[in-house]
Amino acid sequence: MVTKISGSKPGSVSFTVYLDSKLDHHCKMNGESQIIMEGHCPEKRIPPQVYADDKRKGIQFSAVLDLKISKGNGIVHILDDSKLRVEGSDWAIFLLVASSSFDGPFTKPSDSKKDPTSDSLNVLKSISNLSHVDLYAHHLDDYQNLFRRVSLQFSQSSRSVVCLKKNQDGRVPTTAERIKSFQMDEDPYLVELLFQFGRYLLISSSRPGTQVANLQGIWNKDLEPKWDSAPHLNINLEMNYWPSLPCNLSECQEPLFDFLSSLSVNGRKTAEVNYETSGWVVHHKSDIWAKSSADAGDVDWALWPMGGAWLCVHLWEHYTYTMDIDFLKDKAYPLLKGCGLFLLDWLIEGKGGYLETNPSTSPEHDFIAPDGNRASVSYSSTMDMAIIKEVFSVIVSAAEVLDKNEDDLVKRVRNAQSRLYPTKVAKDGSIMEWAQDFQDPDVHHRHLSHLFGLFPGHTMTIESMPDLCKAAENTLHKRGEEGPGWSTMWKAALWARLHDSEHSYRMVKHLIYFVDPEHEKAFRGGIYSNLFAAHPPFQIDANFGFTAAVAEMLVQSTLEDLYLLPALPRDYWGNGCVEGLVARGGLTVNICWKEGNLHRLGLWLKNWKSWRRFRLHYRETMVSVNLSCETMYTYNGRLDCVSTYSLL
Repeated sequence: MVTKISGSKPGSVSFTVYLDSKLDHHCKMNGESQIIMEGHCPEKRIPPQVYADDKRKGIQFSAVLDLKISKGNGIVHILDDSKLRVEGSDWAIFLLVASSSFDGPFTKPSDSKKDPTSDSLNVLKSISNLSHVDLYAHHLDDYQNLFRRVSLQFSQSSRSVVCLKKNQDGRVPTTAERIKSFQMDEDPYLVELLFQFGRYLLISSSRPGTQVANLQGIWNKDLEPKWDSAPHLNINLEMNYWPSLPCNLSECQEPLFDFLSSLSVNGRKTAEVNYETSGWVVHHKSDIWAKSSADAGDVDWALWPMGGAWLCVHLWEHYTYTMDIDFLKDKAYPLLKGCGLFLLDWLIEGKGGYLETNPSTSPEHDFIAPDGNRASVSYSSTMDMAIIKEVFSVIVSAAEVLDKNEDDLVKRVRNAQSRLYPTKVAKDGSIMEWAQDFQDPDVHHRHLSHLFGLFPGHTMTIESMPDLCKAAENTLHKRGEEGPGWSTMWKAALWARLHDSEHSYRMVKHLIYFVDPEHEKAFRGGIYSNLFAAHPPFQIDANFGFTAAVAEMLVQSTLEDLYLLPALPRDYWGNGCVEGLVARGGLTVNICWKEGNLHRLGLWLKNWKSWRRFRLHYRETMVSVNLSCETMYTYNGRLDCVSTYSLL
């Protein structure tokens, strides 16, 4: 981390700086301008804090602060052997480097050979000859290479207000003021900002070589955070990565797939020991040690062996967006195969010859049992079956691409597909969450697990299952609009899949209200003044979900179909342009619209051998096109091709 402080007058910069931590640590000087902090984490998870006598049993960490000041003006004093006092400088530059002894999920802290202090000092040495200008330029190049791939601009429409006008006192409104006024002025530029903020957060918290973005990304400030700030696999971790592919950040998924590979190793042991099955399995809550077993806790959330299966869907999604066949062959398919083996063993034959899951839960929810008591465990929850249907469909599709149709696993999966327990509709016209039409004690529950097949899944579509989609619509009405931020954004994406722009926009609007951290109400959503999403407390999934939902409102796709502006709220985002979104099939999409109508479309196919055929859908119009690789195609609002040019 690099920070520069400059004074308005020469010699006006004076301060004292030191390092501190909530964890056990000590600080020392290294020369005349560096402070080194060395510490270690508890041996066991907190609460309670348990520090071992042997400090090596906990993860070691180190931070090195290097201080530079202006030459000629200013002096640095060492205070108490661990603080630096600057007096009379023109400016000061802080270089902070931190490292830990963590060496992957399969190396105990006591066995780690990593020296975090040496690692930190080596990093500082590698940049010692770079100026602040050089470092800033490197920073810009590093993140803007990813960030600038997508742009979104909403022009002022008939019912939108330009909200960056100055207040009566001549000030440009603060971010907090813009959030507070959104319910009245519906500032479209704040939507733009939140959309790009989600992309920026993903760029900042999930890069190759790092850990997955957890419940708070990387921005946890507590020793004992809510829900351990852990990777939760029954919606939260998956939502964190929803924007990565459509919003042109596929590289940011690499930590997710590294994590999934580690989970599969431990998950193989869990499948064998806990379930006596083949393959591998992961439950709801994990950690940096890739824990795969069921957590200690209430059965409605702890006993849910579908976490790994859900994550496997991301493997196929990565292929469909990037068309990276080497990734599919070398990384994705082996993981899919292990997941499929577990699911085949986990399924049992029930009444009527259907293949079912039993026991089965629907994440964090319960029902009224026939005896009048609340219960959580039944059989064949709709989410269980929807995830299995999705994974089996993915395995079959991947096998076709890789010419593995004759594999024994693929044959078993094909035989099982037609026998999977079906999705059912309740008497009130909504989709049943469990195999039986139980009474729901909380119809406004935050989870929308039984709608997985609609989004993020693809087994329930308007074209193939209009009746179930109508039941999904009824389910969304029944669930209502209240809930934490991530729930609201899941609803926005679900409404978008139903091509319902009004309700999708209502969910977007529902998230954008101001939350004061001193007076927050749990599970109500909203955003703080720094644009972090409120659960409350802060939970980052809604930020990512917001970005993904907006992208879903503008572009939807399959490997053969591209849907343009399927859920555009024309009254609020009447004019605009989006460039750089990615569709399945390796297609980059640029769209401009005026007065709510498609004006111009640009398509660019990459990562493909020659050409592909797509069906373009805009409202009632469908046009089939053949697209050659590395050629930019431009279409007008009637989907007539008006120009082409090579990008080579």
